[in-house]
Amino acid sequence: MSEELTWADILLRIVLTVIAASLIGINREQGGHAAGFRTTVLVALAACLAMLQANALLIVEGTEHSGLARMDVLRFALGVLTGVGFIGGGAVLHRGNLVKGVTTAATIWAMTTIGLCFGGGQLGIGMVGAAVAFFFLSPMKALDDWLPRRHRARVEILTGADLAADDLKKALNLYDCDVQFSSSGRGEDARWVLAFDLRWRGRRLATAETIHMKLRQDFDVVRFALYEHGV
Repeated sequence: MSEELTWADILLRIVLTVIAASLIGINREQGGHAAGFRTTVLVALAACLAMLQANALLIVEGTEHSGLARMDVLRFALGVLTGVGFIGGGAVLHRGNLVKGVTTAATIWAMTTIGLCFGGGQLGIGMVGAAVAFFFLSPMKALDDWLPRRHRARVEILTGADLAADDLKKALNLYDCDVQFSSSGRGEDARWVLAFDLRWRGRRLATAETIHMKLRQDFDVVRFALYEHGV
């Protein structure tokens, strides 16, 4: 393709990037991964905008740069994005298998790229990128919350009687939850602490809390740990 960008080229590249990232992001979101739909789109958008900005800088006022200048332009955008990656990494919180702040880190990266576009004089590219990023961070959040995904949790129950995985599965029948026995150990008053792995599919809002409350109603729950990552 020509180095000289037209608005048709810019829009085509951004649209194709968003379509490809959306297909991959929805797939990851349904799998329950931390870097889901919106995060994937933002990362892809950042990469696309970085290349668009470097492409636009290759020709200034119709004069072609030398090979060294070409490489310097590409390394400039790459170096900035690599450095900001450390800032984005600081926004990610790991707590056991729970991962939070990935979308925040992707937003930082996307906004850095948008800033590169504005700073390099590509005002149109920057405005289009900002509009697309805002669309996926705000209006599309409703779709992000609506998409069903896989969840996994570990529950430990204190009991003095026989308790099988089928007993928990019956109690959680409404949620189509798969229950597997994990381990056992001695608890208080000669009772046993039995651990089970739970897997179910549902939307993000209140699903885990609902299952936790249901288990507490029927059993003596010692611990309930939710795993949103690595499912």
